[in-house]
Amino acid sequence: MTKTKWRSAGGTLIGILIMIVFLFPVYWMVKTSVTPVTELYHNPPHILPVAATFESYINNFVRNQDMIGYIGNSFIIAAGTMILSLLLSVPAAYALARLSIKGKALIMISVLSIQMLPGIMMAMPLYIMFSKVQLIDNFAGLIFADLIHSLPFAIITLRPFFLALPGGLEEAAKIDGCNKFTSFTKIILPLVKPGLMTVGAFCFLFGWGDFIFALTLTSSNEVRPLTLGLYRFIGQYGTEWNNLMAVATLAALPIIIIFVSMQKYVVGGVTAGAMKD
Repeated sequence: MTKTKWRSAGGTLIGILIMIVFLFPVYWMVKTSVTPVTELYHNPPHILPVAATFESYINNFVRNQDMIGYIGNSFIIAAGTMILSLLLSVPAAYALARLSIKGKALIMISVLSIQMLPGIMMAMPLYIMFSKVQLIDNFAGLIFADLIHSLPFAIITLRPFFLALPGGLEEAAKIDGCNKFTSFTKIILPLVKPGLMTVGAFCFLFGWGDFIFALTLTSSNEVRPLTLGLYRFIGQYGTEWNNLMAVATLAALPIIIIFVSMQKYVVGGVTAGAMKD
């Protein structure tokens, strides 16, 4: 083999090893979900499933359907976070990129500062504020809370896409008879589609995976998301690992589906957003 082929084979092998390392926790999660209780604490643990059973899935999604309700709640929160983030971030990012606004640098610093705040710091102030406006224990409160992190992220990510567009697009659209709104919706937005898809996917995941705000701002199962449903399997005297992993496996499916179906847009959008200034 030539030197180039050896390098190619070595790079492929390294890539495969890295993939195995990153995917092994996912495999172990699925494997644990189909492992009987009698085999969970076998020492040393079995790498392959022994006496695999789907009892955990049947118990949590057929006999007891509480988890289905949690999944529905998570979908409502995640979809609401995504839609509201896009509706607010698109015009904000466009204005910060294409319009002459006084104090633009200060606005960007403020957005970055909010993005860096940990959720645990915001949980109690939000609880105090939301309790005064009847936003405790409902979907609207959770969506607004998730916007604290998703909206700054969306603005920061979308702004480079608008900056990269040619400066004369709006003028050319105006000559063709478009007003500002139609030039924005028909000319500008289609050109930043990869950015919109990327932001939409990540904002959905922000809402889907939230735990701190859900724990702080809810008290009833009618609005609690799946992240708190998973917490039910962790008790004072032990953890129901097979049930926990069964629900976690289904909880991970929307994430997998989003990134597999939108891989081209998400990877391209993240790369383009990182390269443009």
